[in-house]
Amino acid sequence: MVTFTHNTMDARGALLAALTLILFLLHQDYWNWRTAYPLIFGYLPIGLAYHAMYTIGAAVWMAVLVKVAWPSQLDKSPDEERGA
Repeated sequence: MVTFTHNTMDARGALLAALTLILFLLHQDYWNWRTAYPLIFGYLPIGLAYHAMYTIGAAVWMAVLVKVAWPSQLDKSPDEERGA
């Protein structure tokens, strides 16, 4: 049986969810769809450079979410939950 001792959607959770939604919306790169210019470093199209930076940003954001919002009860083994 799972019991919750605190509100599952506090202000911090709402902020993390909102920032995740913003990151999701930024994935849709509407402003670079119709052009390949300017070229970054002389050879990399702007859309590809944007998505490379987006991928790095998403990986960093996932690391932040794991550090800040990971439920601690998921790290316990079944023996620890039973008190054995």
